[in-house]
Amino acid sequence: MNEIALDAMDVDILNCLQKDSSLSNQDLAQKVHTSAPTCLRRIKRLREAGLIERQIAVLNPQALAQAIGHGLTAIVEVTLDRQSAEELERFEARVVQDEAVQQCYRVSPGPDFVLVVHTAHMPAYQALVQRLLTADANVRNVKAFFSVKRSKFGAELPLHSV
Repeated sequence: MNEIALDAMDVDILNCLQKDSSLSNQDLAQKVHTSAPTCLRRIKRLREAGLIERQIAVLNPQALAQAIGHGLTAIVEVTLDRQSAEELERFEARVVQDEAVQQCYRVSPGPDFVLVVHTAHMPAYQALVQRLLTADANVRNVKAFFSVKRSKFGAELPLHSV
């Protein structure tokens, strides 16, 4: 990742993209009051600097459940038996590879990790627990909370003009 100095236009571009990354370059340039080529160059620079990781579509789990069947979202607290840097990194590297793990946070104090996982149903969740947690001899404690409704989901970081 390269270090980058941000100006007000960069922050405006990032704010717009966080709200709607499907904007055409022309529409985005118009929103931030610049030319399309300038906007494209700035976005490229922001990507190269690692400020924009990727652009994704955020799906609605309730609507998907109606369309293709119910899903299960769980927030899972995991405490390891040994918390050396190597053990924490080993566990983290393993869980982030699993497609059911949507988010992984190393936290303190309390558990060592908080995971947000999404599976098709309870048997798939049980398979995930077996695959990632039960089979790991270093996992001491697991506490899961199952979502009954998603009231808010966001990925926007609060940015203020510079």
